Amino acid sequence: MAKEVENADGTVRSLSNRHVQMIAIGGTIGTGLFLGAGSTISATGPSVIFVYAFMGLFFFFMLRALGEMFYADPDHHTFVSFITKYLGNAAGNFAGWSYWIGILFACMAELTAVGTYFQYWFPHAPLWLVEVCFLAGLTLLNLTAARLFGETEFWFAMIKIIAIISMILTGLYLVMIHAKTPVGYASLSNFTKNFSLTPKGPYAFFSAFPMVFFSFAGIEFVTITIGEAKNPHMVIKKTVNETLLRILLFYIGTLSVIMCVVPWKSVSANSSPFVQVFQLAGFTTAASVLNFVVLTSAASSLNSGIFSAGRHFFQLAEEAGKNSKLKKTFAKISPNGVPARGIMISVLFILIAPLLSFSNTAGQAFNMVAGATSDIYILVYVLSLVAHRKYRQSNDFLANGFMMPAYEIMSPLTILFFVAIFFSLFFIPADLFGATLASAWAIGFGGFCYFHEKRKQANA
Repeated sequence: MAKEVENADGTVRSLSNRHVQMIAIGGTIGTGLFLGAGSTISATGPSVIFVYAFMGLFFFFMLRALGEMFYADPDHHTFVSFITKYLGNAAGNFAGWSYWIGILFACMAELTAVGTYFQYWFPHAPLWLVEVCFLAGLTLLNLTAARLFGETEFWFAMIKIIAIISMILTGLYLVMIHAKTPVGYASLSNFTKNFSLTPKGPYAFFSAFPMVFFSFAGIEFVTITIGEAKNPHMVIKKTVNETLLRILLFYIGTLSVIMCVVPWKSVSANSSPFVQVFQLAGFTTAASVLNFVVLTSAASSLNSGIFSAGRHFFQLAEEAGKNSKLKKTFAKISPNGVPARGIMISVLFILIAPLLSFSNTAGQAFNMVAGATSDIYILVYVLSLVAHRKYRQSNDFLANGFMMPAYEIMSPLTILFFVAIFFSLFFIPADLFGATLASAWAIGFGGFCYFHEKRKQANA
């Protein structure tokens, strides 16, 4: 086995290409597909595949922009550090702290989901105890070594992929034998008959875009593994170019098969179409099997979140002032090559989730704030794309590097598209509160970061 390469900061390049590829796929295919596919199908019908394809195209260009910067400088642990490098400390602090807080909320939501799915089999198990046990186990994995994290994520992702392939094959079998269902027969005509781009009107169609956007949100996580990947230049190219295509195939293939087996008007927005398809094929234990899949899916997202939060906090500490307590305390790598202190401080905040399980009111408030933090991700994506434009104008630009295709056209278009997605949230009642809170955070905390940096420069 080849000797692992140690970075200058003490982290170790121990993640192989198979780790990174599966982390990328598994990180984007989450419980939203297994449990939320019904809501996207019921919103737009068969045309939802165009929404996924269109959204996937813009995420591909964002990944290519991030990949181009990482290819030029693969020693960064997070894509947010490029925002600091090319847009300045104020933008970097806003993006870094906002993104880190967003990760913590996402982790708390996933931890709550893990506990809830576990209670499906053990309804009397205390939710807080289940959450603490799962969190402790995954924290230990992350503190041990990046390679162990990568191996765990590989198998978590494999479970999801096996479930998706099994559902697709089962659905195709039902279509081939023209199986009778409670709502008709499994047939390709269920998908193609009376096809319309906007069967429920233009508003329903366009409101599906933000819904699908959040299915793809998190795809950028794979870039966070580049700083600890073996042969990063090869990994960046393969991951960015292949992963999105695979994910699109999984999403579009899955949704298409579901709508062939069950007419889209008969797909419930409140239940998993995966269970429906498996039960039609005679698998009576489908609900229990799917619960296992979504449990591992949520655990996978939590595991990735702990990994990511630790690296982001380490990066924030690294970028703090030379004499700051934050840098002196947390900008440290443990002997086994992981930012242990960054991981531990992140986990301490995630422990808020078990406390919330004791109060329904606190849980409801948490869900509202968590929605707003995911909206802030859009603003961070926009800043990263603007940073990429600054990179293109800098001396760091590699003309023979991993170039973003059609840069002159697609860079501004991708920025405008993400901005449009953010503003569209104000026209969707369910997203209005989150978008308003995210805007208030951007103005308030963004203003604080700007004036704080101005004061630092004035006192320098």
